[in-house]
Amino acid sequence: MVSSKATKRKPTTKNLVIVESPAKAKTIEKYLGKNYKVLASKGHIRDLPKSRMGVDIDHNYEPTYISIRGKGDTIKELKKAAKNSQNVYLAADPDREGEAIAWHVSYVLGLDLDDKNRVVFNEITKDAVKEAFKHPRNVNMDLVNAQQARRILDRLVGYSISPILWQKVKKGLSAGRVQSIALKLVIEREKSIQKFQPKEYWTILSHFQAGTAKKNIFEANFYGVDGKKKELPSNQAVKDILAQIDKRKKFNVSKVVKKERKRYPAAPFTTSSLQQEANRKLNFKTRKTMMLAQQLYEGINLGGRQGSVGLITYMRTDSTRIATVAKHETAKFIQEEYGEQYAATKLHKTKNPEGAQDAHEAIRPTSVLRTPQSLKKVLTRDQYRLYNLIWNRFVASEMTPAVMDTVKVVLEQNKIQFQANGSQIKFDGFLKLYKDDNQTKDNLLPDLSEGQQVKLLDTNPEQHFTQPPARYTEASLVKALEENGVGRPSTYAPTIDTIQRRYYVKLNGRSFEPTELGEIVDNLIEKYFPDIVNIDFTAQLEDELDGIEAGKEKWTKVVDEYYQPFSKELKNADEKIEKLQIKDEPAGFDCDICGAPMVIKLGRYGKFFACSRFPDCRNTKPIIKEIGVVCPKCHQGQVVERKSKKRRIFYGCSRYPDCDFVDWNKPINRDCPKDGHYLVEKKVKGGRQVVCPNGDYEEEVQK
Repeated sequence: MVSSKATKRKPTTKNLVIVESPAKAKTIEKYLGKNYKVLASKGHIRDLPKSRMGVDIDHNYEPTYISIRGKGDTIKELKKAAKNSQNVYLAADPDREGEAIAWHVSYVLGLDLDDKNRVVFNEITKDAVKEAFKHPRNVNMDLVNAQQARRILDRLVGYSISPILWQKVKKGLSAGRVQSIALKLVIEREKSIQKFQPKEYWTILSHFQAGTAKKNIFEANFYGVDGKKKELPSNQAVKDILAQIDKRKKFNVSKVVKKERKRYPAAPFTTSSLQQEANRKLNFKTRKTMMLAQQLYEGINLGGRQGSVGLITYMRTDSTRIATVAKHETAKFIQEEYGEQYAATKLHKTKNPEGAQDAHEAIRPTSVLRTPQSLKKVLTRDQYRLYNLIWNRFVASEMTPAVMDTVKVVLEQNKIQFQANGSQIKFDGFLKLYKDDNQTKDNLLPDLSEGQQVKLLDTNPEQHFTQPPARYTEASLVKALEENGVGRPSTYAPTIDTIQRRYYVKLNGRSFEPTELGEIVDNLIEKYFPDIVNIDFTAQLEDELDGIEAGKEKWTKVVDEYYQPFSKELKNADEKIEKLQIKDEPAGFDCDICGAPMVIKLGRYGKFFACSRFPDCRNTKPIIKEIGVVCPKCHQGQVVERKSKKRRIFYGCSRYPDCDFVDWNKPINRDCPKDGHYLVEKKVKGGRQVVCPNGDYEEEVQK
């Protein structure tokens, strides 16, 4: 461990505060007043060197830290300001990485680690910041060592396996503890999809009528025979059931069960649940969600006397805990805005997920009085959408549960049973503000009583097939990593970004598919480094890192216990892995520059056409996928699938730039029956829908 040395500083009346970002610096300086100067380190100022391992394995894994290239001017500015300041406070973010940044700044400035100069706050508001400066503490070396252990482990794995992949497979590849698990999850899901054998099953949705009024017509599904649920695996099974029904006779209402059910609001957001919900509801990538959340946390200029204000609490957290003062403020707001019946009479007690560190509160607005609508003019569109999501989820979590009236009706004839389920929102509660994924429309049934007779109007058998498991989206992959205890909230976004940048996975719509390159890398790591892709092993390591933070484990011991078996696997892999040649595929046509055969190569962003004489001839072409539709604009070219700079699929004419036809939706070979415009296939919730871009025509959703 590198020790810090105290140096003498020329005292002045100024107090220097060092934070991570310039945006945060402006906000905090305004709160603290003229006796404080706030500067930003702009993230880390020291790190392990990029050009070499930087970890002395033979000497207790001693790290070699160097000043980050490009940070020279920032370090000079901080040193100069520290020399002319009476006190120096370190106010980096309140997590492991923030603690490590504070420690590195302390070392570079020559501060004494015994000084109580570390200041932390969960929200950037005037009261929170001023209160934090009343209680400075020492730099927490347990937190620093937990972060240092993670950084060194990742360096040992990445800088050991990556050169093997470069040598044996392809340059530019990488491997890591968490990213290898993420890749493994995507590949295992794809294997499950490929192995999946669909099974046939049938349903019988029927219409019944109580009395003669049309309003008393309702739907019921076939349930079973003689009180036992029965599956319908074939059309013959359906025919056997229908043969037992006498259409001349009525069905008897054999059971009516009425219940009142409460639906409770979801807890306020953690980092993981925010990333998932923003991906599902706003289609934000995890990296974008965290970038926007960071902006909302650090401060937005509200104008006038308010100036820059932090709008949400710290966004890296796995706790659902809420401060009591925030609960009381929210309860009062709900009573005044929505009515007393919507404010929870008892403060909700939320249970944290297993393994949650509970270092910070859940993600919430710093003041519930700053409604999304009141801030719409000062926020960008995406900032507003994310703040609106956070605000609504938090306020809803402090509201009363929704109350549902549910009815289950069993209809019977000749022991054949149908079942109808009805529900009605009796009191909307939190649903008034926050629509959840389980919310359904009212399904009202007529007022039925046991022993009543109802008429069967029709039977509608329908064939179905079981569906394979869905591919991972960003939301479901984050959820899977969290449920398996792999990584921590701050690691999900960079992990998912890395496996895409390395082209180990690709996005098809919103779902991840593994690439050929990803499968090659996964097979090698699974064969030669089984612990790296062992979910239980990786999750256990996360627990040990938490143990370092809690002061229960020594970081060098944890690193050594991981590295010793890993080093043996490294030696074995280097000796036994044979160089893999990713062969070029014949393209089937010749180069239009030199006449040599063209081939299909695998590049960073997938496959492309290239001349076989490379590097003598550097002719390349993208692989264009035709969709079988003639361009509706020029009627000469073919509509082809293209990708934007952000890898989003769109459709354009193959004659571009001579024809500039483009559309985000997939054109089809039919014209609108109303105005003759070409039709497109549009992705909608629940499936796909054929629509006219002019908005005058649409067809039923195809599931």
